[in-house]
Order: sequence, then C-alpha cells, then structure tokens
Amino acid sequence: MLTPPFSSLPAEDVSGESGGVVSTISSSRSPLQPPDADDGEPFTTYFDSKIPIPEDETHSCFSFRKLWAFTGPGFLMSIAYLDPGNIESDLQSGAVAGFKLLWVLMLATIIGLLLQRLAARLGVVTGLHLAEVCNRQYHKVGPRGGAGFPRIILWLMVELAIIGSDMQEVIGSAIAINLLSVGKIPLWGGVLITIADTFVFLFLDKYGLRKLEAFFGLLITIMALTFGYEYITVKPNQTKLLQGLFIPYCKDCGTPQLEQAVGIVGAVIMPHNMYLHSALVKSRQVNRADKREVREANKYFFIESCIALFVSFIINIFVVTVFAQAFFQKTNADVNMVCANSSIPHSALFPNNNETLEVDIYKGGVVLGCYFGPAALYIWAIGILAAGQSSTMTGTYSGQFVMEGFLNLRWSRFARVLLTRSIAVTPTLFVAIFQDVEHLTGMNDFLNVLMSLQLPFALIPVLTFTSLPSIMFWKVAGGLLILLICCINMYFVVAYVMSLHNLGLYIGAAVLSVIYLSFVAYLTWLCLVALGASFLACGNTVSVTRTLHPEQPPSHPPK
Repeated sequence: MLTPPFSSLPAEDVSGESGGVVSTISSSRSPLQPPDADDGEPFTTYFDSKIPIPEDETHSCFSFRKLWAFTGPGFLMSIAYLDPGNIESDLQSGAVAGFKLLWVLMLATIIGLLLQRLAARLGVVTGLHLAEVCNRQYHKVGPRGGAGFPRIILWLMVELAIIGSDMQEVIGSAIAINLLSVGKIPLWGGVLITIADTFVFLFLDKYGLRKLEAFFGLLITIMALTFGYEYITVKPNQTKLLQGLFIPYCKDCGTPQLEQAVGIVGAVIMPHNMYLHSALVKSRQVNRADKREVREANKYFFIESCIALFVSFIINIFVVTVFAQAFFQKTNADVNMVCANSSIPHSALFPNNNETLEVDIYKGGVVLGCYFGPAALYIWAIGILAAGQSSTMTGTYSGQFVMEGFLNLRWSRFARVLLTRSIAVTPTLFVAIFQDVEHLTGMNDFLNVLMSLQLPFALIPVLTFTSLPSIMFWKVAGGLLILLICCINMYFVVAYVMSLHNLGLYIGAAVLSVIYLSFVAYLTWLCLVALGASFLACGNTVSVTRTLHPEQPPSHPPK
C-alpha cells in the first residue's frame, strides 16, 4: 500500500491576502529547512548574489523603485511565450483561421499568467523552486520508503520537454541564419552556429544578473520592433482584430481551425517554464520571516509578470494578424504568381496549384518578402533569430534548475548546456544534412506534441503545492482548469497520431498511453490528497498542510 509522503506544518496564511501556498511536506525534511550540514552550502545556478530591494520609508502601497528592483524574472519567463515554436503556431493560426482565434490566444495567455503566479508564489514563500519541492515531496514510495521512482520519472519528463523546446530553438535559429545569408549558409551550418553562440552568450552572466536581464530585455525589444514592423507594413484590419479578440466564436471553423486552437494553448503554456519562473524569483532578497516583505514580493512579481506577458501577447498579436490579413485563404497559385515577379530567393517553394497555402517559419519569411519586399524578409529573420537565441538561454537555465533541483547535481552551466545542446542538435543536424527545410520545419509539429504531453508534469505539481488556504472555489477551479488544459493537449496528441495512418504507431502509442496515464493518475491522486480529499489516502492518516509557515528556518534542522 502506498503511503503518501506527507506530514503537516502549522497552518498560517503566509501572504495575508488571497493566494496562500499549500504543501505536502515530506516527513524527512521540511522545505523550510536548509540542507543538512553534510550537504554542503546551498548551490546557486545563475545568480551568485541576490538583488537587494530598496527600502520604502513612506510605506506607500506602490513604488516604482521597488517594481524596478523586482523586474527581471517575469521578462525572462515571458521569453518562452516567444520561442520559434510559438511564433510558428501564431503564423499558422493566422493563415488557417484568420483573426478568428485571437480570443484563444488571449485566453491562453491569461491562463498562463495565473499559473505563472502560482509558480512565482511557491518560490517566494518557500525559498525553494518547483523542482526542489518535487524532489522532497515525491522522494519516497512505499510504507518504508523506497527508491525515488516518481521523482526520477518526473525529472525525465521535464527534461524531455526542455530538450524538445531546445530543438525548436535550434531549428528557428538555423532557419533565420539561412534566410539572413540568402541561402549561402546551409541549414546544417546554421545548426552548428547555434552550438557556438550559446556558449558565447553564457559568458554574459559573468557580468552580473542585472546585465543579463538587460540583455534579455534587448532581445525582447528586437522582437517587438521587427514583428511590429511587419504589422505596420501589412496594416491588419483593426475591426476584425478587435472582433477576434473579444468575440469567443469561430464562424465556419472545422477541424483545421480546431487543431490550430489546441496548438495555441500547447505552445503558450510551456511545462518547463513553471520550473523556471519559480526559481528566477529567488534572485531577489526577500526576508520570508517578514509577512510584509512576502506580500510585497508577491505583489510586485505579479505586476511584473502582467507587464511581461502583456508585451509577449502584443508581439504574438503582431504575428497572428500579419498572416491573417495577408495570407488567410490564399492558395499556392496566388503566392506563386506574386513570387514569380519578385527577386526573392526560394520563391520556387510554392507550386502553381489551387491548394491552400501552408506556411511555417521558413515559408513565412519568403512569403513576406514576395509580397512586401526584401526588407520584410530580413527583418522577419532577425526577429526569429532573436526569438531563438533568447529562448535558448532560458532553456539552458531551466535545464540547470531542473537537474539541480531533482538530482542535486551541481553541474557547471557549460557542462549542462553541452549535454542538452548535444541531444537537441544531433537529430536536428541529421535532418538538416540529409533532408530539406520542409522536414526540418515539420519537426515542430512533433515537438509541439511532445511538449503537450509533458504539461501535466508541471501543472499538477504546481496545483499540489499551491492553493488558497480556505477557499474551496480555488481548489475546484484550479483542478478543472488544469484538467481542461490537459484534455485539450491530449486531443492535440491524438489528432497528430491519427494523422500518421500507421497501425504500428497506433499500437505503440496505445502502450505508451497506458504507462503515461498511470503516472499522471498517480500524481493526480497525490494532488487530491493534498487538497483535502483524505478519503483517498488508502486508510493511512494523512495530515495535509494548508499553508507553508513563513518563519525563518532554524540554523540546524531537527534530527
């Protein structure tokens, strides 16, 4: 019989506001306790020193100085909403459904914001990020404790999501380099360049955290300017834009549009991003023994996240509306005729037939060049390159947080990026050498499916360890929200597998589905017990904490 590895801590509202933190605390060690003496000093990843927060002598309800001090983690987190896979989902949404799915993008961004708030609160209140909490809570299985199989499986699933995201970033950067070089640098050359530039960017954090955050801000600015240029050039219909945003309806939509809607949700809500944000907030000096400081940190991190995701949402709007306005319901023949009269390279990509135009990151740049001139193509490529490089860096940090949190492996940044980048580059390089750009961009569909499958392994732990202490509505609403997201993404996965038309793949997918769903059910069971469903505890006495205690941890944990 399984014994849920929970014990209780005193219940107390950490924040003094709506949104406490629930934890299922391992009996072996409280998350509020520092590592044992023989564990060595707590390790850091990309922050060797924490950013101090200025004192506010007037104790006003809002301070721009404090907001500026807290600004950084939210913008680094928001970069995952602008990676090449997300950009490709945006442009395909516009080309396939026009302006009709903008409300889905807005809703997915709002849901992402709520989930990111929970992840940030976990890091602020506990002083641990999500991977560290998962390591301690999913550590033992069985009445006497055993191997940490749930922890290892959870780590592997998150690593798969990070590697899949890394591959999309490599693909996007390689395509951008190919477009910028007018095809002189082959795709495989662009893949190799992404290996070198990642190590170059890793030197940036030697100059301090704030400079690193400023560099990421620069990359986001480049994306805003480049995709904003495309928006101004194409001049989308503003009436249709507003209708698409605020009217949750998709007239005359069929299966292709439904699949695009599902793809938007999967692309926006990234599993490893939850782990990243919960760790990034630890870079600020917050005294967790002071309730006022905890409330203040939660408030400013939420404001910053709202601003950062609003910026990323606007950039996503730029991409969707550009392709909705210019290329919705266009045929290959329409594009072929325009490209034939232009000097844009690669214009032969589009056959002269009446099939509906299908675009991806590569074709999208070529089409923009054919219709709006070479400047549109090269500016598009610069934006994609900025997206690929920025998300590459955040993926690197996500990977290190996850590895250190789950396994306590203190790898250097360079060793970590060498491992993940090698895994990501190898299959991408083979496709780039032996296939063409069609197969390279086609890998994004598979990678989106892969990351959709990993979503439960971030969303369920977030709900398990965070909740309002006294409001049942949040427990129900949070659970239903995550169930909805998981069901939407499972539909996307099933639709993808069915489109392959291969019996062997069907059988393999069925076997893997049983294993996959069994583990998801296990995590869901622990989540329900944590949220108060003690009747599911299999006869064991389970005391579940409602809120983590904010007191400063003792210098030596009790033995």
